[in-house]
Amino acid sequence: MSGEVTALPAQGQREPHPSPAPPVTSTEAINLMVHYYRGEMGRMAGWRDRIDRTTNWAITVVAALLSVSLSTPNSHHGVLLFAMLLVSLLLVIEARRYRFFDVYRARVRQVEKKYFAEFLQPRGDLAPDWGAAVAASLRKPEFLISYRDAACRRLRRNYSWMYLILLLAWALKISSSSMTGTESNVDVVLSFDQVLKNAAFGPIPGAVVLSLVLFFYAVILAGVLHRDRAEGERVRGEAHV
Repeated sequence: MSGEVTALPAQGQREPHPSPAPPVTSTEAINLMVHYYRGEMGRMAGWRDRIDRTTNWAITVVAALLSVSLSTPNSHHGVLLFAMLLVSLLLVIEARRYRFFDVYRARVRQVEKKYFAEFLQPRGDLAPDWGAAVAASLRKPEFLISYRDAACRRLRRNYSWMYLILLLAWALKISSSSMTGTESNVDVVLSFDQVLKNAAFGPIPGAVVLSLVLFFYAVILAGVLHRDRAEGERVRGEAHV
């Protein structure tokens, strides 16, 4: 009789299960790929939904504050400046969310372009290491796009139009002579001095406010014209967000 003693698990404890082994058969590999693809699609869709929510918030902010500002001729133009600030905050939040979305979107596109497309229309160019980029991203996830590029891309897609609407409304506001009076009719100011007077924000002179707004929109224009690096994403086609 052997003198070895087998240790029994303590009461209430379970024996540790071995880690799942990699797939061996083609059926197991296919099942693994299907479940992985569905998981990545779910994460990508979740982050895309967060991006859409931020855009919807920005549109709601613009619509609400435009209604407040343009509802009466004597309402202060600072409401529109505040709207620009809120939209900028939402743009910063959306750029952060877009960077996470871009990681999962790149993985999905890598699998679709390198594996599924070859399966649907074989061309014989399926490289043995086509999944190396996906595996590297799974082992050590890294952002594929910078914060600046993400903000510029979202600015170019959606936010530039919101900023343009706010700028036009603000220009209408400071060029209206009824800003400082109680007239029922809205007249256009013909004097630049009157425009500067209307653009004043509390103790801040109108010239300073106008200069800051022009500088802010110069930055916005630079962001719209900025083009990110083509290699910023692993796989990107014409139809991208």
